[in-house]
Amino acid sequence: QSQLVESGGGLVQPVGSLRLSCAASGFRLDHHAIGWFGQAPGKEREGFSCITGSRGGSTNYEDSVKGRFTVDWDHAKNTVHLQMNDLNPEDTGVYYCAAGWDGVCAIYRTSAPDYWGQGTQVTASS
Repeated sequence: QSQLVESGGGLVQPVGSLRLSCAASGFRLDHHAIGWFGQAPGKEREGFSCITGSRGGSTNYEDSVKGRFTVDWDHAKNTVHLQMNDLNPEDTGVYYCAAGWDGVCAIYRTSAPDYWGQGTQVTASS
């Protein structure tokens, strides 16, 4: 069975850090682009970062997370990581990874992926 499994969410104090992981089973994750999405309470789910499937993995970030969040590959573990630093209460929500878009990031925010992770809760609060 092909699936994405996320891990690493939790409760952190403001300006703290968390590292999320998105692991694939049943398929090669690097055949896809990987998008990260956040859904704040009462709001729509939105994409904020994407990494291409190629070795080297080019990335893009929305302004809201640029300079604070970093996405990178662990090809040996068929996994992508999202390092989140300087978290603030506005970052609170459920975070999802997704895979698809034929390995490129141009349309990740507007088109359906091939796979979704189950989501993991991130809460930044004192």
